[in-house]
Amino acid sequence: MMKIGVISLGCAKNLVDTEVLLGKLRSGGAKLVDDPKKADIILINTCGFIEPAKMEAIETILELAQKKKVIVMGCLVQRYKEELQKEIPEVMAYFGTESWDEIVEFLGMKSSKESKRVITTPKSYAYLKISEGCNRLCSFCAIPIIRGRHRSKPLEEVIKEAQYLAQEDIKEICIVSQDTTYYGRDIYGKGQLLKLLEELEKIEGIRWVRLLYLYPTEIEEELIDYMASSQKLLPYFDIPLQHISDQVLKSMRRGYDSNFVRKVIDRIKNKLPNAILRTTFIVGYPTESVEDFEKLLSFVSEGHFNWVGVFTYYQEEGTYAFNLGDPISAEEKERRKEELLEIQREITISKNKEFIGKELPLVVDGYDEEFGYVPVGRIYAQAPEVDGITYIETERELRPGDFIRVRITQVGEYDLGAIDVGRD
Repeated sequence: MMKIGVISLGCAKNLVDTEVLLGKLRSGGAKLVDDPKKADIILINTCGFIEPAKMEAIETILELAQKKKVIVMGCLVQRYKEELQKEIPEVMAYFGTESWDEIVEFLGMKSSKESKRVITTPKSYAYLKISEGCNRLCSFCAIPIIRGRHRSKPLEEVIKEAQYLAQEDIKEICIVSQDTTYYGRDIYGKGQLLKLLEELEKIEGIRWVRLLYLYPTEIEEELIDYMASSQKLLPYFDIPLQHISDQVLKSMRRGYDSNFVRKVIDRIKNKLPNAILRTTFIVGYPTESVEDFEKLLSFVSEGHFNWVGVFTYYQEEGTYAFNLGDPISAEEKERRKEELLEIQREITISKNKEFIGKELPLVVDGYDEEFGYVPVGRIYAQAPEVDGITYIETERELRPGDFIRVRITQVGEYDLGAIDVGRD
């Protein structure tokens, strides 16, 4: 039996691809191992989105290819296959995205359409990818080059996969894609996200549904209303805004301006005062002046967001913005990033303090061994992997996927502390 180790780099969407591959390898007769030292072959699923992700992937490939037989797949290969074959010929084979069946066949196994993805996350949550690719033409983004145009999964397939996750005792489904709000338009002629959410609501065992990657212009009133009335859909909005300066947004080809952004935030907060807002910004974009950056600082200082991620701009060949050059130094980009994060850090702490004294449902993720085997979990305000976590004070044993009620008692820089007050 062939022993195969798989390493997944990059985003949650990439992790879903890795889990699909694991399922196909297992059904093909491979033995999956966690320890690369015990593997006969190591498969690396790469990210090729921005420069740091590329470098991480290349360093991982170079390190492992010296010791083991290695196969490389994913976004980096999709974009740079010829260059990789030339520069790192030690690798057995290179495969692009969605190439699971080709990999299985390359390894001499039979591919099965009935294979089930292997869930690698705790029982508390799993990702549900509802589409692939993106139709947006954002000037800085290489995703359409790598992943192609938007392709929605048929509704029945998504529901079937969600039912499988429920059977696996998964409690929270995190819906991911490159553009979640666009779901269904390509195959049904109109958006089907609400229909999907209604169907997910019917699945027994699923307690929470969380939406990630919502494009600002597609957050319609109906979605906010549904969220306000739903028993499972969490009031959590992950909206990548990228900037607030009208000049920068226009150059980025985002399709909205600062006034539109403010209206979206107002609509959400008016109907869902307890809504959690997460966003991401890019600093150091080629046309971002000092004045543009000051506008972004001022906007963030207003305190709209619970969570903010900040990326420094990287030139990506093939994108519209590549031709604008890269006039802002790496040092200045990093300085702007840290200044923005420092402002948001205080806002996040302040917003987290609003939870002190409140009793809330929490899903248990597992234990943090670094702090003496302390149980940890998340309240509705905390998405897995990207937000803070909650440390739980309890007298009983807790398992991943347990739902309990906690009283929030402490606030750290990003994390919370809470006391277990009973089953939820």
